[in-house]
Amino acid sequence: MSDRVIPLVDQRLSGLVARVPERAIPATGLLGDTLGRPLRDLRISVTDRCNFRCSYCMPKSIFDKDYQYLPHSDLLSFEEITRIARQFVAHGVQKIRLTGGEPLLRKHLEILIEQLSALRTTEDKPLDITLTTNGSLLRKKAAALKAAGLQRVTVSLDGLDDAVFRAMNDVDFPVADVLDGIAAAQDAGLGPIKVNMVVKRGTNEDQILPMARHFKGSGVTLRFIEYMDVGATNGWRMDEVLPSAEVVQRIHAELPLVQLDPSAPGETAERWGYADGTGEIGVISSVTQAFCSDCNRARLSTEGKLYLCLFASQGHDLRALVRGQANDEQLASAIGQIWQGRDDRYSEFRASLPPDASTGGRRVEMSYIGG
Repeated sequence: MSDRVIPLVDQRLSGLVARVPERAIPATGLLGDTLGRPLRDLRISVTDRCNFRCSYCMPKSIFDKDYQYLPHSDLLSFEEITRIARQFVAHGVQKIRLTGGEPLLRKHLEILIEQLSALRTTEDKPLDITLTTNGSLLRKKAAALKAAGLQRVTVSLDGLDDAVFRAMNDVDFPVADVLDGIAAAQDAGLGPIKVNMVVKRGTNEDQILPMARHFKGSGVTLRFIEYMDVGATNGWRMDEVLPSAEVVQRIHAELPLVQLDPSAPGETAERWGYADGTGEIGVISSVTQAFCSDCNRARLSTEGKLYLCLFASQGHDLRALVRGQANDEQLASAIGQIWQGRDDRYSEFRASLPPDASTGGRRVEMSYIGG
């Protein structure tokens, strides 16, 4: 039996203290970090649990039956999440994405969505509220999510071949049930729907064209994501990365594509439309084409740590302020101070290294902080 790799430090138990600055930082909606990047997008993880065991995210060798998840008392309550989110919105956040783990495993999630839907941006507009899911529970929950105020969903699906998909999720879950969940989300009006496919060379690259053919003309935008070195448990290697440029070439050879303009500032996906006008695909190239320069996303873990980068090693503990004596102005000032000090650009740093160089250090797990 081979030795398994276990993270040396549990990121859930370590964190940086979030301090209230002596001078208040007003929430004007114009907050910028050290590189001038605004705060526009907040990803909120609502659970560290998932019912899949995808090898690139929650490998079964680590997340087995003995793995200790966070106790419920450690998780932020819906009211605490909403209070924190309100301060982020005051600083300029316009979009909130709920994630996990698998967010639909969090009981009564519709209540949180209702609370977040009541928030308004600094321009007094509704927030863009979305959710990323593996789709396994969408048939059951889609209508209730829509009624609560959820606008869109992004579904993770790494192949159409049932054997390939069952092997990748490692719990023998059938692809037909995910496709049925996507149909349920469409019927409920949760759209436009996006489907994310993580491409791992030697594992599911043969699913690129079948996925493109299947979703072309369906109204669903398919996005291909380069296999990333998130966390320390997935055994990431550069030779398992299939560059997005090659993905585009493969599709273009059979289904001609034309490049489209970005849909919004800080958009992570490069957009390509089918030449016949029957939809589009996207590619997310955080390994081969870093997009740190205009990254406007913050991430809140399920127990209240603020992470400034998907590849960060530590988060700032906001829960201590929320459960302590900090008022809303102090909480907003603490968030403002943290963002103003942000200088993260991990993907640009990685891109500057030789192909065989180690990036070193520990990084937060994808299953804990969400995508």
